[in-house]
Amino acid sequence: MALIGASSARLPLRHATSAMKPATPVASAAKALRTTFFSPRLNAFSGSRRLIVSGGSGCSPRGSRRAHGVVDRRTSRAVEASVSARDATDATDAASAAMADATGLGKAVRDDFPILHQEVPGGQQLVYLDSAATSQKPLHVINAMDDYYRRYNANVHRGVHYLSMLATEEYEKAREKVARFINTAEGPSEIVFTRNASEAINLVAYSWGLSNLAPGDEVLLTVAEHHSNIVPWQLVAQKTGAVLKFAPLKVPEESEREGHAGGAEVDYERLLEMIGGRTKLVAVHQVSNVLGSESPVELIRERAHAVGAKVLLDACQSVPHMPVDVQQLGVDFAAVSSHKMCGPTGIGFLYGRSDVLASMPPWMGGGEMIQDVFLDHSTYSDPPARFEAGTPAIAEAIGLGAAVDYLTAKGMDNVHNYEMHLSEYLYKQLSAVDRVRIYGPPPPSLLPGGPSALHRGRVAALCTFSVDGMHATDVSSFLDQQHGVGIRSGHHCAQPIHQGIGINASARASAYIYNTTEEIDAFIVGLKDTIDFFVNFS
Repeated sequence: MALIGASSARLPLRHATSAMKPATPVASAAKALRTTFFSPRLNAFSGSRRLIVSGGSGCSPRGSRRAHGVVDRRTSRAVEASVSARDATDATDAASAAMADATGLGKAVRDDFPILHQEVPGGQQLVYLDSAATSQKPLHVINAMDDYYRRYNANVHRGVHYLSMLATEEYEKAREKVARFINTAEGPSEIVFTRNASEAINLVAYSWGLSNLAPGDEVLLTVAEHHSNIVPWQLVAQKTGAVLKFAPLKVPEESEREGHAGGAEVDYERLLEMIGGRTKLVAVHQVSNVLGSESPVELIRERAHAVGAKVLLDACQSVPHMPVDVQQLGVDFAAVSSHKMCGPTGIGFLYGRSDVLASMPPWMGGGEMIQDVFLDHSTYSDPPARFEAGTPAIAEAIGLGAAVDYLTAKGMDNVHNYEMHLSEYLYKQLSAVDRVRIYGPPPPSLLPGGPSALHRGRVAALCTFSVDGMHATDVSSFLDQQHGVGIRSGHHCAQPIHQGIGINASARASAYIYNTTEEIDAFIVGLKDTIDFFVNFS
């Protein structure tokens, strides 16, 4: 399908031909590697300067990483120069944009996201308000992944040739960036790359859960959890005899509701009361993808650790939007997806405390996660390699690292402040629309009595809502087809919370750093027109 005005969305190629542009930092480092590693004086592997070899056992990190250790000492300066130069070059525009006033961040960064500059088939300017489902990707991320495939595509941890060296260096540097971004205590060894946050939670469920849960043990969750933080525990409970318990919602009666507020919030008092001697794990969201509310993580962790229970945090709706410090939170695990934080799909990560990860057995077998393989048994690598079987998503990891660079350059305090500005504006404008009911608490500035340790208000720039007498899919379809506004409809992978509220579906508008108040205005105009159309039609 051709897009009207799609020419504005074409992506510039950073390196059209080597003859037209000077050498890139990666190419310069490659040249340095050729002259260093493959020089006749230093080359201990072959007399040929052009020979590309593979080190170690081919798929064993033990052999290959030993080989890489030799090469690293000879070439680390060249590789570091490569990475630093490229990061500095790519982050220049991002750093300057970060200096914009918080309320103007959306306009300052929009040119970084080419997909936003297009018209949809009906001729309207695209308004994308579905970032809680997946975020758009800045050129910084797109170019980093393109650069990998164009300039240094190779497998990681296995070869000692210069392409593999560069790929490995960038892949592992992405892990280091993620570790710094959430402030792990033990650095990158506490970051396990996974396909997504769902796989990260499944990793904990099947490795830690099957090894530590016994009949009668309790796993405590809330009814507001994403399916990815419910279904794995159901499966493991069936295998172990563990019991799942859910903290309920507090849903106000019709007479207690104020204006257009539909209420609904997790009963955090009850959640804390439910933590007891049989509790082995509390698995909870930091920010709800439906309500936009924030869990009192520190209080939950304090109560859980007091009874010897572990805490797993679903941080998919928090890490992209606010500063998150896992040391300060004190949780044992945190699951995060890349695609919600300006990174690519196909990769996420699990944060795990180093001592807990070290106690966990592998849950997938294959190359990379072993030390030695014999016919009758195998020995395994230390974390995080123990949990990363097979060839990883290399380009995606590099893209995630670039996304971390991008958000870091903006400043996560700036990101959160701007999103709180959008959150309050969206909530106020949507609250003024007739027939609309919003679910979840208001933003902190509009919370009666102000926020508290247990009730912190709406901390995400999203509003889940319903329109009296209309199905959410009708609302979303009309907005898209008639106004070019993209929002989410359905149960948002959170059916239990919809059942608790008493509805089967809802609509959700969610903003991110590239959205503006003008786009929210366009959404509100479109929503009012949608409601008028269906009211008049009926």
